[in-house]
Formats: sequence, C-alpha cells, structure tokens
Amino acid sequence: MSGTSLDGVDALLVDFSSSQPRAVSSHHQPYPTEIRAALLELSHASHPELHQLAQMDVQLGELYAQAVNTLLDRAGIAAATIQAIGSHGQTVRHHPHGPHPYTLQLGDPNVIAERTGITTVADFRRRDIAAGGQGAPLVPAFHAAQFHHPGYMRVVVNLGGMANITVLPANGNAPVIGFDTGPGNVLLDGWAQRHRGSTYDADGAWAAAGTRLPALLQRLLAEPYFTQAPPKSTGRERFNLPWLETRLEGAEDPQDVQATLLELTALSVAQAINGHAGAAQEVLVCGGGAYNRALLQRLAHHLAPRTVLSTARYGVEPQAVEAMAFAWLAQQTLHGKPGNLPTVTGARRPVVLGGIYRI
Repeated sequence: MSGTSLDGVDALLVDFSSSQPRAVSSHHQPYPTEIRAALLELSHASHPELHQLAQMDVQLGELYAQAVNTLLDRAGIAAATIQAIGSHGQTVRHHPHGPHPYTLQLGDPNVIAERTGITTVADFRRRDIAAGGQGAPLVPAFHAAQFHHPGYMRVVVNLGGMANITVLPANGNAPVIGFDTGPGNVLLDGWAQRHRGSTYDADGAWAAAGTRLPALLQRLLAEPYFTQAPPKSTGRERFNLPWLETRLEGAEDPQDVQATLLELTALSVAQAINGHAGAAQEVLVCGGGAYNRALLQRLAHHLAPRTVLSTARYGVEPQAVEAMAFAWLAQQTLHGKPGNLPTVTGARRPVVLGGIYRI
C-alpha cells in the first residue's frame, strides 16, 4: 500500500489461516526523491493531460460496453451465456524500449464488466513487456492456431494502422516469427484526411491515379526501422505525418505523395516477407488494408509469383481477424494458457496475458 502522503510503500505479510488476520512481517520502502517529485507533479490538480487520459479511459470503457450490448442484442444472445469479453483497448502510446518500457491501452475493463455483466479480460500487452518482450505483435499466436497449413509455408499480413506479418512454417513444431513491418494505413489515412477531408482513400483510388515519386520513396525507406532485425514493433509514435513532412521537399503534388505512401506500405511489407519468408507460397491478407484494391495490387506485384489472398477465403473476414484474435487470447487467459510467442515478441518465456475482471 502507498498512500496520499507519498512517503513510500508499506509491504505486509499477513497470515489468514486463523479466524483473525495476523501480521507476520513488515517492510517500509521509501520513495526515491525523484519518484516522489514526479508523483507530486502528476497528482497536481492542474495537470490537464492526466485528467483527460483518465476520463478517456472511462469513456472508452462505456463505448466498448455499449458495442458489446448492441452486438448481443442484435444477435439475440443473452449476456449470461457469454464466457468472457476479450478487450484489447485503444493504444495511445507504445514505447517498448528504454529503461522503463511500457505500452498503454485505454478502455477501463471495470466499466466494461459492470455495464455488460460479463467477465472481461483486458490489458494483454503489458505482461509480455514485463517478461522482456515488445508486447507486440500478439496476434501471431492466433494466426498460428487458425491459419497454419501443414503442407507449405504461409504468411499472414495484417494491414492495420501499422502492418505486421506472421510467418507460419509448414512444420508445426518450427518457431513462428512475426513483427511490425512499418506503416500500414496510418500515413495513407492521415494524408487523405488532410488533403481530401476523408478518413481513408477508398479502394486506394486517389493513390492509384497519382504518380509514385522514386526520390521520396527512397527517403522514406531510409528510415532505420525497416532494416532493424526482429523482434520489433512500432506505432504512431514513429510513423506519423510529422515524420513524413520532414522527408518532403515541399513542392510535391499531394496525390503523388499518396501514391508514394501506398508504394511504401506495399514495398516494406514485401521486403519483410522476402527477407524472412522467402519460401512462402501463400500470403493471406487481413485488416482494413485488405479492402484497398490498389494496395493489394502493388503487394501482389512485389510478391509475385506467390498467391495473395484475403483471409475470407479461409473463413474469417479481414476486418474480423484481430477482434477474433483477442477473443481467442481471452480464452487462453481464462484457461491459464500463455498467449504470447517469445519468438515473436522477444519475451523471456511464454506467459499468461492480461487481467481477469470477473462478475
């Protein structure tokens, strides 16, 4: 226990074997001066960012609960029949490096459980980071369970905001590898929002009508992340519009920039596959980018002669794969089974992920 006095941590060993609790041993761990000063600053009433963060945590919890309740109502399924909700939450910061690595997802699972009446499993990533991993990507374990083929090597590509790949060897006992390759839709969506006022470039039509800019593409591909060895993961902290702007000369046509960003996503994914899964015969694509026709055409061009297919061909719609993955991870947690793959995240060992918020 650490109280509002901010003097330190009180640790107590308690014996409950008899009718009255008995203190066996105690220890007081004072806060280091720098931690106490930082806590005082964070707890100050005028710290607007912390207040906003805490409120958004609750607001997203309410929104997720509403989504679940609406889903069950439309499906005609009673909440009492649901074993659990697996809630990933909204990532607002991912920083798996440095002396104090962390990742932060919002969407209070206490609120979700209370508003739905369903046990909720959440906070999946931080246990992997505590075990020395990147906390991402986590979906490769589900990809292996769902999409492995014993006859040949497959690669699953998730084209979300960030793109990541999972390499599934034909031998089910061989290690699965996976990592974030770089930007998926994040730059494409941001640039379309800025210049077209739309949240995304439907079908990649705007990009497809532009002209790729080779010099800009080379400047973008010079980003060290692309040649960094896995395990690795990334997010908006690295790939964002300010990152793009520092590589623009200023006179480029916005549509040509969009065409170049589409090529960046396709080429960086293809290079990752060629470098780490050269023997792959089939590439399954999921995530929102799976509906971008122009992006899939460029990806297929760079990956030829491999077959590039939607995961829908094997029973899971592209937009449903990640949500299904976290339902699967929640089931793993409830059964006390690990959900991470150390060969993917770099964790020291397999660990059970997340916390369980029971009804």
